[in-house]
Amino acid sequence: MPSSTATTTTTLLRRVGFNCLRTARTSAPLKLRVGKAQFSSCTAALQAAERCPRLLGQPTHETHPHLLKEGEVTPGITATEYALRRAQLASNLPDGAVAVIPSADIKYRSGPVFYEFHQAPDFYYLTGFLEPEAVAVIEKAGPEGQHNFHLFVRPKDAHAEMWDGARTGVDAAMEIFNADYAYDVAHLQHHIAPILARATIVYADLPPPQKTAHSTFFSTARGSTLTSALEGKHTRPLKQTMHQLRVSKSGAEAAVMRTAGKMSGRSYNEAMRRGFVGEKELADFLEYEFKKHGCDGSAYVPVVAGGENALSIHYTSNNSLFKCAHEDVYREGDMVLVDAGGHYGGYVTDITRTWPVSGKFTDAQKDLYTAVLNVQRNCVKLCRETLGMSLDDIHRVSEVELREELRQLGFDLSGNALTDMLYPHHVGHYVGVDLHDCGTYGRVAKLKSGQVITIEPGVYVPKDDRWPKHFQGIGIRIEDTVYVGEKHPIVLTVEAAKEIVDIEALREEEMW
Repeated sequence: MPSSTATTTTTLLRRVGFNCLRTARTSAPLKLRVGKAQFSSCTAALQAAERCPRLLGQPTHETHPHLLKEGEVTPGITATEYALRRAQLASNLPDGAVAVIPSADIKYRSGPVFYEFHQAPDFYYLTGFLEPEAVAVIEKAGPEGQHNFHLFVRPKDAHAEMWDGARTGVDAAMEIFNADYAYDVAHLQHHIAPILARATIVYADLPPPQKTAHSTFFSTARGSTLTSALEGKHTRPLKQTMHQLRVSKSGAEAAVMRTAGKMSGRSYNEAMRRGFVGEKELADFLEYEFKKHGCDGSAYVPVVAGGENALSIHYTSNNSLFKCAHEDVYREGDMVLVDAGGHYGGYVTDITRTWPVSGKFTDAQKDLYTAVLNVQRNCVKLCRETLGMSLDDIHRVSEVELREELRQLGFDLSGNALTDMLYPHHVGHYVGVDLHDCGTYGRVAKLKSGQVITIEPGVYVPKDDRWPKHFQGIGIRIEDTVYVGEKHPIVLTVEAAKEIVDIEALREEEMW
């Protein structure tokens, strides 16, 4: 994968002065000169640590070498890259600026029953820290990326860890995550006040109020701690600046997303090989396959839409049957539209495939599917920087081409029939740490090498006599996650079969 940061990493790190940068493996800044006794003591300490590595709030190379390589904080992303990201943010802020980035908080279903924790994207992008109730503060200290990195985290707590598992703690926040200063988050107000006081401008995105002391501090309600601290300060939202950074992927990020795409694509192929009784069974099978192939889980609530359910673009009930009631035969002509993907190392993949539940396309299904596939293939070819096209430009191409494909199949597309009914959504969006990544970046800007987008044309034919009868009730969407190259696109989800002959062959293989 080409890297968008290869030419800047060394320069930025030199400017910022990371000559003592800690790695995810070392527990202190690297020293060039040590005495023999000191060296022996350090060696013994390292050997002891390797025999019994500390358990922290997330995997490290020492505790989970099967998940992380030496130097990595999260899969595929090193401590050096996280440091570079913080330096890039600092270099994009005005002199004297401070950026305040809160982690996500735990969300509860009811009472003490919590949802699976998902880290806030901007906080994750800058730190790789996977615990709740944490705050990162980037304090600009020079014109070329120099900054102070303050990290507020939950302290070590034997009683809490007995119930909820290990925490990273304040010391490891510096040792593992390279914070210049680390603090107990319970003392957030005390320590952040002087930082904000000396700032000329503060960048922060405030989440909605929650119930913990951590999230109360970031409440937008007047009188809350952060609101009070910011009174009289020049403040701006941080989101747009972060999206400008996140929209272009480094080589390491692209490699992680390629891994997620490969794992997810192979999971789709396993699903296409089999017949399923209904949507729920297929959805559960895909979730299992994502994890079996190495993903951390599903990136989002999947769409598994059989038959006419595919006419609802974001259908997620996933509870209908594919087979006729009390019979072991598939409903004639049904297709299933599946929009799902796995996430890995904090990055998501986005795939949609549509195939006949019987494993064999009817003539009508072949015709309509081929129309969408032709458009999708042609739009993928446009995902290169040298063409100077935006996502909006590619969307307009998709409309023109799909209109012609459907006209040849006998569709009456007078008026706004195509965009109002048959193809009402956009052809794509950015993908990365978020599923719909970098929303403030927009779709008007010309695509640049290193960006990752989806290409997902579709057609959804209602049961209406205006449309050819043999296509009514069919919904088809074909989507890939695509890396924008300078001269050529790279389909990150290429493993997922989408040619008719390949989809049918997968089911035939299973039968044999």
